[in-house]
Amino acid sequence: MGKDIAVARKRRKISQQLMAERMFVSVQTVQRLESGDPTVGIAVLASALFVLGFTKRLAGLAAPESDQVGMREHLARLPKKTHSGSSKDMDF
Repeated sequence: MGKDIAVARKRRKISQQLMAERMFVSVQTVQRLESGDPTVGIAVLASALFVLGFTKRLAGLAAPESDQVGMREHLARLPKKTHSGSSKDMDF
């Protein structure tokens, strides 16, 4: 994601200095973000996405519909068999 941010910043012709100013962080923090440093906080990532106009991308990071592992776990816990009940239960 850091490389994507770097590309988006460059396409907009924003220097790292200006990006840092807009994000209220140091140039070194922008450099660490763009290099993929895992110690950069989520707030820095969110700030960069906001500056670049990618707030929708941030919303999708932890969206339930994109959680494939969670969905597999949920489906694995569903009952293997179900019963249809008696015909009395189906009387409307």
